[in-house]
Amino acid sequence: MDNITGCSVFTGKNIKISFDKGVIVEVIELSASEHLPYISPGFLDTQVNGYYGLDYSSENLDQSDVMQITRMLALSGTTRHFPTIVTNPQELIIKNLKIITRAIADSPELSASIPGIHIEGPYISSENGPRGAHDSRFIRKPNYKEYLKWQDAAEGRIRQITLAPELPGALDYIKRVSSDGVVIAIGHTAASPEIIREAIKAGASMSTHLGNGSHGMIPRLKNYIWEQMASDELSASIIADGFHLPPAVVKVILRAKTLNKVLLVSDIAVMGGMNPGIQKWGDIEVEVFKDGHLGLAGTEYLAGSGHLLNHSLAWLMNELNLSPGDAVTLCTLNPYKLFFPSDPVPGLKQGDPANLTLFNWKKGDQKLAVLETWRAGGKRI
Repeated sequence: MDNITGCSVFTGKNIKISFDKGVIVEVIELSASEHLPYISPGFLDTQVNGYYGLDYSSENLDQSDVMQITRMLALSGTTRHFPTIVTNPQELIIKNLKIITRAIADSPELSASIPGIHIEGPYISSENGPRGAHDSRFIRKPNYKEYLKWQDAAEGRIRQITLAPELPGALDYIKRVSSDGVVIAIGHTAASPEIIREAIKAGASMSTHLGNGSHGMIPRLKNYIWEQMASDELSASIIADGFHLPPAVVKVILRAKTLNKVLLVSDIAVMGGMNPGIQKWGDIEVEVFKDGHLGLAGTEYLAGSGHLLNHSLAWLMNELNLSPGDAVTLCTLNPYKLFFPSDPVPGLKQGDPANLTLFNWKKGDQKLAVLETWRAGGKRI
C-alpha cells in the first residue's frame, strides 16, 4: 500500500490518501495545520496534438512516441489525455489510430493514461481564421462511413470529434455519431447562429477552444461565438494560456457557461516546449516565440499552444483569482462528467482511481511546481 500526504485542492484541508492496486482505499483528515503541497486528481487534457517534436498526426508516428508524450505530460501533472489527430488524409488518420491503439493494448501504463481519442477535423471550415493551422488540402465533407473506419481502427476509443456544422451533411452526421455516445464539438467553424442552433438540436454538446479557430473580424452581435456562449446545452473547452484569450474573455466564458461546463485544455502542439525560431509542421511554418507561444509564421494567427496545463492553471489563478479547487475542476471533474457520464466522477475519495498530482503553487508563480504524479497507483515522478 502507498500513501500520499498534502492539502486537498478542493477542501483546503490536510489529508493522507492511502491506495492499493491503483485504487484509493482510505482518506484521513489530518490535524496538522502546517502548509503542505496541494493534492489534486491527476489532470485530464482532452486536446493533446503532440509535444516537443512528437506529433500524433505525423506520418512517422510510432508506439514509442505515444509513450514519450505520455511521460512528458506527467511531468506537468497531466496523468491522462486524449491524443488528438488533426485534418489529414483518411489513410494517415487510420494508420495513426491503429498505432495509438496498439500502443495502448501493449502497455498497462498507456491503457491507464489514454481514456479516449479526439479527432479535430477534417470536417472543418476552409476559410482563413476558422481553419487555424489545419492543412486546407485535406478538408472535406463529413462522411459517416469514414467515422466507422476510424472507430474500427481505434477499437471504439474515439470520444470526441470536432467539426464545422455548416458543412454539407454535417447535421445528419452529428445525429448519427452523437447517438453512439461520441461528443460532437463545434469548432473551426464559420457557421451562422442559425446553424449553430441546428447543430445543438442534432446532438452537438460542446464547443472546442471557444473563441479560437475563428475569423479576425466577425459581425458584432450575430455570430457563432455569441451563439455558442449563450447556448446552455454546450459545454466549452478553453485554452487559458495568456495568449489565446484575453483575461476578460475567459472571465465572460466562465460566467456564461458556469464553472461546471468549462473544460481547460492545453491544445499543446508538436512545437510546444521547443527552442524559439521557425519550425516546420508538415508544409506549414510555425514560429516558436521566446515566451513559448506558437504562431503561423508571418500571420496574426496562433498555431496551437506551446504551454501545458500546469502553466494554464497558474494563469487562471493569477489573472482571474480562481481558487486552486475551481481551477483544477476544469481539467479534472468537468471532463469526466462530459465524456464519461455513466461512470462515477473520480476525485479524492475512497474507491476512486489513484490518479493523483502533488504540486506547490503560490500567488505569482507562472506555473505549478509538480512534485509527484501517480497514475493508476504507479508513480511517474
